[in-house]
Amino acid sequence: MGEEVAAQEFTRADRTRHREKVRRCLDVFARMLKEAAFDTDDPMTGLEIELNLVDDDGLPALKNQEVLTAIADPDFQTELGQFNIEINSPPARLREGGLSTFEAGLRRSLNDAEEKSRGVGAHQVMIGILPTLMNGHLEPENISGNPRYQLLSEQVLAARGEDIVIDIRGIDRLQTTADSIVPEAACTSTQFHVQTSPDQFAAYWNASEAISAIQLAVGANSPYLLGKELWRETRIPLFEQATDTRSEELKAQGVRPRVWFGERWITSVFDLFEENVRYFPALLPITEDEDPLAVLESGGTPQLAELRLHNGTIYRWNRPVYDIAGGVPHLRVENRVLAAGPTVADTMANAAFYFGLVRELAEAERPLWSQMSFSAAEENFHTAAEQGIDAQVYWPGIGQVRATELVLRRLLPLAHAGLDRWGARPTERDRLLGIIEQRCLKGTNGAEWFARRVHDHADAGEERMECLRRTLVEYRAKMHTNDPVHTWD
Repeated sequence: MGEEVAAQEFTRADRTRHREKVRRCLDVFARMLKEAAFDTDDPMTGLEIELNLVDDDGLPALKNQEVLTAIADPDFQTELGQFNIEINSPPARLREGGLSTFEAGLRRSLNDAEEKSRGVGAHQVMIGILPTLMNGHLEPENISGNPRYQLLSEQVLAARGEDIVIDIRGIDRLQTTADSIVPEAACTSTQFHVQTSPDQFAAYWNASEAISAIQLAVGANSPYLLGKELWRETRIPLFEQATDTRSEELKAQGVRPRVWFGERWITSVFDLFEENVRYFPALLPITEDEDPLAVLESGGTPQLAELRLHNGTIYRWNRPVYDIAGGVPHLRVENRVLAAGPTVADTMANAAFYFGLVRELAEAERPLWSQMSFSAAEENFHTAAEQGIDAQVYWPGIGQVRATELVLRRLLPLAHAGLDRWGARPTERDRLLGIIEQRCLKGTNGAEWFARRVHDHADAGEERMECLRRTLVEYRAKMHTNDPVHTWD
C-alpha cells in the first residue's frame, strides 16, 4: 500500500493500454510458473504490523509524518491515515530461530520508536481499531501525504459513483457514510508472509483460508468503532465495506467485492492472479515500459509491475504475492486476517500458531479442504469475526464445535508438529503456543479483555467515550509490559 505513486489522472486510453499490459504480464507469469526457477530451497517467513498513533490522553494523534521523521528508520512506513504507521520486519527462517528474531527485533524497534515519538507528542498502540476514533478523524483531509492514497480514494469513489456506506450490526449498530476511503485507515492489521514453491502454493493458500476463522476467534482485537460495540473483529466488515467499489445494483448482480475471502479452493497460484485480472477493473492503471516477455526470453526476471500493482488493490484476506529478491522470483502467501496486538508476545503467539498450523495442514496427506466446502470456510470466517473467542465453527469430522475447544483438542498439536517441520526451537514453540492455549482456557483475547474493561467503567457510571478512552490508556500501559493479554486480569 505504501509504494509511491505520483498524483495523476487517467484517460480511457490509459485504461485500455493498462488492461493489455496486465494481460501480457499474466501470460508471462503463466509461462514463468512452468519454466522459471523460483526461489524455493529455503523458505523465508515475514511479518508486518500496522500501528495506531495516540496522544497522552489516548486520543488519535494525526502525526504520522512527524513520527516517521523522528523515528528515521526505513522499516517504518506511512499507512493510509495520518494516525497510522507500519513496521516491516526483515524476513527470517524459522529453523534459524526466526520467531525469537522477529520478537526481539519488534520489541527493540517499537521501544526505540516509542521513545522518539514521545518527543513529538505521539505514542504507538497495537490494536485492530483505535477505540477513541470519532467521525471527525475519518475525513478526507486526514489521509496520509503519499499521493497514492488520495489517488486510490478518488478511484474507488469514481468506480462506485456514490458515497461509501458503512452499516455494521453487532451488539450495537453503526450506520454512517463516507466520501473517501479513509474509514479503511481505522483497520490496522498484522500480516504474516509464508514463502512457498509454485507447486505448493495452492495447498498453503487453501490451508490459510481454512484456518482464518480460527485465527480470528482466538486473536480478535477490535470490538469498538466510533463509540459502538460491534463485532469482536470489527475490522472485517469495516474493511469489506470501506473499499467497496460496487453500488447496490452491482452487488445484486453478483459482482465480486475487492475485499474478498474468495469463492473456491484453488489448484494453482495462477487461479488467483487470473481471477484478479478477469473480475476486477484497474484502480491504478499505471503502465511501465518493461516488456516482460523480452526480459524473460533474455534470461532476466520480469518485474510484472502492472500485475503486481493490480494485485495490491484487491484485498484478499489471504493474498498471493509475486516478488523478486536478489534477481530471483518467489511466491508468498500474505495472511492478512488478524488485528495488531495486544502485545508483541501476543503477536508472536499468533504468528507461531499460524506458521505451524498452515504448514502441517498444507503438507498433510489428506487435505483439509477436500473435506469441507469453501462456503463453510467462509461462513466460519464471518462467524468468528463477529463472535470472537466464543465462536462456534464447523470442522470436518466434528461438526459444530466451539473454536477454543477445537484449538485445544486438535489444532494446537498440529501447530506444534508444523513448527517442528519448520525446525523452530522447542522453547520458542512451547512458550508461544502456550499463550494460545491459555487464551483458550481463560476465554480472553484482546477484544474480550477490552470489552470487559469498558463494561466495568460503564457500570461505574462513566459515559461510553470516556470508558473507551480510559480503557485504551490502560491497554497502552499493559501493552508495554509485554505480558500476554490473558494475564492482564
